[in-house]
Amino acid sequence: MPSPAPEPLASRPLSVWLVNPFDDIPGEGLPPLRYWTLARVLAARGHDVIWWTATWSHRRKAIRSAPLGIREDEGFAVRLVAVRPYEKNVSLARLGSHRDFGRTFERLANESISSGQLERPDIILASLPPLDSPEAAARLARKVDATFVLDVQDLWPETFDRLIPGPAFLKRFIAPLLLGGMQKRRKALLGAADAVSAATRTYANAVLQDAPAELPRHVCYVGAYPQEFPAPPRHVNHVPVPDAGEAEPAPEAAVLECVYAGTLEAGQDLDVLAGAGRQLSAAGVQATIHVAGSGTGEAALRRAAASLVGSCRLVVHGLLQRPAYVSLLSRCHVGLVCVKPDSLVAVPNKACDYAAAGLAIVNSLPGELQGLIDEHAAGVAYTAGDASSLARAIGGFAADRSRLTACRQGARRLAAAEFDRERTYPKFADWLETVSG
Repeated sequence: MPSPAPEPLASRPLSVWLVNPFDDIPGEGLPPLRYWTLARVLAARGHDVIWWTATWSHRRKAIRSAPLGIREDEGFAVRLVAVRPYEKNVSLARLGSHRDFGRTFERLANESISSGQLERPDIILASLPPLDSPEAAARLARKVDATFVLDVQDLWPETFDRLIPGPAFLKRFIAPLLLGGMQKRRKALLGAADAVSAATRTYANAVLQDAPAELPRHVCYVGAYPQEFPAPPRHVNHVPVPDAGEAEPAPEAAVLECVYAGTLEAGQDLDVLAGAGRQLSAAGVQATIHVAGSGTGEAALRRAAASLVGSCRLVVHGLLQRPAYVSLLSRCHVGLVCVKPDSLVAVPNKACDYAAAGLAIVNSLPGELQGLIDEHAAGVAYTAGDASSLARAIGGFAADRSRLTACRQGARRLAAAEFDRERTYPKFADWLETVSG
């Protein structure tokens, strides 16, 4: 009598370990980002999920602890790994903190499995960056016969190229000396990976260009929740049309409300905000540029906001709690992706939130994000570092409200097609289940 067919992997619970020190954990903020969302989806399918993360919050630059009852509330466990703190994103202290995380995670994981406290995982998915923890995850996966998935979050170490001082011709000689070791480590990680996921197509293409074609791969954007935001207004022949059951929409506000959200650090194109504001005021354009975020550039932006006079205002809010952030985006018309292209960011989180909120997107990043914006008619491009270019883009939307509304609808279509976490993360989980063997 033939033996019964093996049970499909997706039909039995798997033990899944997520290794990422960066994302907010339950109790730190809403909505869930990449790892919190993925952990929820996998746990809801009955899988046993443990998220290994650091005791130092990368976003808040503060020590953190896991709230009691996460397993009961969320369906998955969070295990904290002790690391040293760091204040600057680009610093030796941060690299030391990553080293702490990798070494201590590996030790704790081995001890927990050897003692019987934890079962061996079927899947270990580890984020890149950093380098130390996915290296530890790869060694552990080999030891316990688990599937190792490398999740590419950034172009690491290429993102450090712009920080090397000196002219371009000199950087070409210095970069291999400074970053060559990190490149070799990433190549070794790819060689150890059973599958690779990535946060953008750009990252996947760059990292996997020399990988075997048969290596399983999947792209899932960080994404957003369109369900958090009200739908943008619709127009037919330029006449506002309310959705069924809604009241007639109010007339478009005379002031065009724009928002920049995110970190206020060197990789962002922040200097253009005040310059664009001055040019818009000189042209008599009624606009407000809101800035929501924190970082080393906040003080300079506040000084610029205080000096700005005329019809365009610059309002710096600082770091907002999620309800205030959602409220701000919900009352704005335009979302500003002011990021320097040499940062090598492909699709920043802010773009996902803008699309989910139905904001017309003004974008400085060529490549993948601009391709998505063009495909869905969701906004326009401007030239990074050029305040006049940004002012023209904002002024164009202020002058042509029908185009503004059309782009807002396009942004919402983009969110539904590419960024809606309620659609994309179940697909991510499907893929993980298929590679778990």
